[in-house]
Amino acid sequence: MRRRREPPPLRPVTVIETQARSARMMRVVVGGPALDGLTITEPAASVRLLVPWPGEPFALPVWNGNEFLAADGRRPALRTFTPVHQVDDRLWIDIVRHPGGAVSGWAETATVGDPCAISGPGRGETIDHQAKRYVLVGDETAIPAVEQLLAVIPATTAVEVHLEITEPAARLALPRHPRATVDWHLARPDRPPGTAMDDAVRATDLDADTRIWVAGEAAAVQAIRRHLFEQRGVARSRATV
Repeated sequence: MRRRREPPPLRPVTVIETQARSARMMRVVVGGPALDGLTITEPAASVRLLVPWPGEPFALPVWNGNEFLAADGRRPALRTFTPVHQVDDRLWIDIVRHPGGAVSGWAETATVGDPCAISGPGRGETIDHQAKRYVLVGDETAIPAVEQLLAVIPATTAVEVHLEITEPAARLALPRHPRATVDWHLARPDRPPGTAMDDAVRATDLDADTRIWVAGEAAAVQAIRRHLFEQRGVARSRATV
């Protein structure tokens, strides 16, 4: 018998503002009294954004003991994001712009006052101050988390960043770190998403003083996880994947 879990906090909010951050990134600010008490203290933490399915009104889903479901039994339209900023009862979220995505499409057309909801937060990264080197690897969805990590990793720690993007316009100005190098890897349309991430990880030396952080599309990250833990024997205490 499956054990029923306690429902995670679900906070109804509305759209405060939207703006295009780049040709590949849309920024949405949501807010409302329900965000009071939401505390995000770690970098690269996460929240879930729940939005209406295209052409449908928004209604808060119901917890069935294991997951949120709409009244008709469907799963709600939701995705997990790293919140960019939090100020009082407002939350900034960056969403990659791509055709066909329910949440991405919503972000393109959302207007002030549109309802949605926030669930979370999920845990972020605990910075290892003993590490002599950090390797940060991700796709476009990981850019907000990488920005936060670059801002808090100690200035004395070497940082190597590898980001896979679908087009040059996806590049953004990242926070300056005195010992960071940043490589933008252009994805090839004839190869599966995440291939450039995987190639970068395989080409990177990972010694005992290095901590690696990886985030991106599920299938690509699973392949990298297998490579790190099963093939290269990286200690799980030195990796966040």
